[in-house]
Amino acid sequence: MSNMTTSDRVAASREAKSLVLRLNEIYKKTKDSELMDLMKRLTEKKRRIEKRLKGMPDLT
Repeated sequence: MSNMTTSDRVAASREAKSLVLRLNEIYKKTKDSELMDLMKRLTEKKRRIEKRLKGMPDLT
């Protein structure tokens, strides 16, 4: 994740969101705890990518 361009980060964030939404539909039917864990891991990675995209807040 460290050598990604901005466009790579945007694409990865969108893909993660899409995956989580699709996994959520399956989770609603199966209630599989492994799927929930996977969704949590994907969401955390997505948040890190988005945090990197937004950058540091101005302190002025």
